[in-house]
Amino acid sequence: MASHRKSRPSGTRVAGIRTPAIATAALTSVALLSQTAEAAPSADGNPSLEEVEKKVDDLYRQAESATEKYNAAKEKTTKQRKRVDTLLDDVAQRTQKLNEARAELGSIAAAQYRTGATAPDTSTFLLADSPQDYFDQTQLMDRLTGRQKDAVDDYVTEQSATMKKRQEASQGLETLTETQTDLRTAKSTVQKKLADARGLLSQLTAQEKARLAELEKKKRQEAARKAAELAEQQAAEEKAAQEAASRNGSGSSSSGTSGSDSAYATKAAKALAFARAQVGKPYVWGATGPDSYDCSGLTQAAWKAAGVTLPRVTYDQVNAGTTVSLADARPGDLVFFYDDISHVGLYIGDGMMIHAPKPGAYVREESIYYDGESAIHSVVRPA
Repeated sequence: MASHRKSRPSGTRVAGIRTPAIATAALTSVALLSQTAEAAPSADGNPSLEEVEKKVDDLYRQAESATEKYNAAKEKTTKQRKRVDTLLDDVAQRTQKLNEARAELGSIAAAQYRTGATAPDTSTFLLADSPQDYFDQTQLMDRLTGRQKDAVDDYVTEQSATMKKRQEASQGLETLTETQTDLRTAKSTVQKKLADARGLLSQLTAQEKARLAELEKKKRQEAARKAAELAEQQAAEEKAAQEAASRNGSGSSSSGTSGSDSAYATKAAKALAFARAQVGKPYVWGATGPDSYDCSGLTQAAWKAAGVTLPRVTYDQVNAGTTVSLADARPGDLVFFYDDISHVGLYIGDGMMIHAPKPGAYVREESIYYDGESAIHSVVRPA
């Protein structure tokens, strides 16, 4: 798909990034649902169906945000554990060398004791059986003194290096403990949010669940309508660009067909082919495939199939490329959602994307407006 330069009037955007207008997509959902008869508060004081639906959506979003924190903590923990293992191995090797240097000193001391090799002086000369005996003792002492000096230097060096590595290992273990604590905290948060969401849904009657499904259907229909509008707009702009190029005699669209565009299209096609092959696989928080994925796990795996390495989490992936406007989105681009950048999908064109939506759902193709236009944070071209 060629790039499109026409700006869209919805919201304020700077370099393709939406400035916060509505805090969360859940508010968009409420605005839509408030048009229905069920929007009135429950007469018995219990939460209305809309309130339950909003709360569940919020809990799922909070769980997904916590999942990205879990992913980051897990990655950091894994790297830190490898670093600590390397440091501990180094400490073991340094300790072995220190023990060897200590043994060398002991060996020299024992040799001096056995030979009676002490500092030569006049009395030693006078007690010598002959001048030759004295010179023999002197040479032995000189040799032992040289060995001893080298051994002492080696021991001091190894002792200093060993102490330094032990300090680094100790600090590394402290950092590892902190990252493991962060990991457990994020995991606990995810589990609690999901449990709370399941608890709310379990309290609904069969009739309420049916009504909730109808509300979700209306949201999907509205999202599909918005996607169709974007596709129509982009198609019109593409046609206008081609006509302009034809009038200018260039024979190609104004977006150009540079080598970089062609290379990106090739990589994007591979990423999209991989993502399409994952459709139907379950969303599992913290998963990176091959049997299940979370949102950033899917986009990372898809672009890896195209030979491009993306960071693990959404708030790092959003910086791993060039930000473009939504109107200029091309197949393969990453679409990020919410002000905390806690969700991401892979754009496939015509206002649609492939993403791993949320717990209980499966990888699927869906409108980028699935949670309202205000939920879209930015679009990034990763390669």
